[in-house]
Amino acid sequence: MRNNKRVLVTGADGFVGRALVKVLTLNDIEVVAIGRDYGDIVEPETFEKFQDRKIDHVFHLAGRTFVPGSWETPMEYERVNVCGTINVLEFCRKAAASLTYVSAYVYGEPPALPVSESTAARPNNPYAMSKLQAEQWCCFYAEHYGIASTVIRPFNIFGPGQREDFLIPFVIQQVREGKKVVIKDDAPKRDYCYIDDLVRALVLAMSQSWEFEIINIGSGESLSVGEIVSVIQSVAGTDLPVMVLGEQRKNEIDDVRADITKAKRLLGWVPKWSFREGIEKIWGDEK
Repeated sequence: MRNNKRVLVTGADGFVGRALVKVLTLNDIEVVAIGRDYGDIVEPETFEKFQDRKIDHVFHLAGRTFVPGSWETPMEYERVNVCGTINVLEFCRKAAASLTYVSAYVYGEPPALPVSESTAARPNNPYAMSKLQAEQWCCFYAEHYGIASTVIRPFNIFGPGQREDFLIPFVIQQVREGKKVVIKDDAPKRDYCYIDDLVRALVLAMSQSWEFEIINIGSGESLSVGEIVSVIQSVAGTDLPVMVLGEQRKNEIDDVRADITKAKRLLGWVPKWSFREGIEKIWGDEK
């Protein structure tokens, strides 16, 4: 009999996936990692080769994630994020495996802050819409097929290795170049959670025994784009000119802040990294 769980991670070569696989491996958990080279998650054949591996738990991270791109190709986000998740759920059903699904911020314009899991989901972009639909399939499989599932709703995650088309690495790259920082809009505020804190929450969720739960993961605080630029420049020791173009993103939300009470209660989880500490780690690691 195996002492440790054997887990499967989709999106294992992505930003969060790489960090998760590293932590699982360090904790002597056997990991079956599925990255882009293993095939399209929309194709059931991608999972058939793993059906005899006796998987106990699946972390489903694979999907399309870039919000602006979802406006251009919403059908592709539907195909990958929804149909791909159904394939993962089918794998879980056949393997009798539990699931942790990494969703996204799906609340749209919040009626009040902080945003709790009981807040009505009102997606304001095709990406969030596809993630909410995938969540609903997770709930359906939990109720009708008995697939124990945890949906994690991360707010804004940041850390080393994130793609430069996301805000924080985009600003850091400009600061490293040492000329000026150009941003579209300095006003919107978001809740930023360091990647190590998210990974810790995912690992904690793996050991839970409920049928279905949705849990927010964030810092519980929000920072504006302007404040982010200031913190990055403070860590870097620079005072570069900042140019604000005044271009507002489609369906922009003014402020987002997570209510993380449920994560504290169900997972015993609290964030350990401050925003500045996370920026210091990125700056030091990527020199």
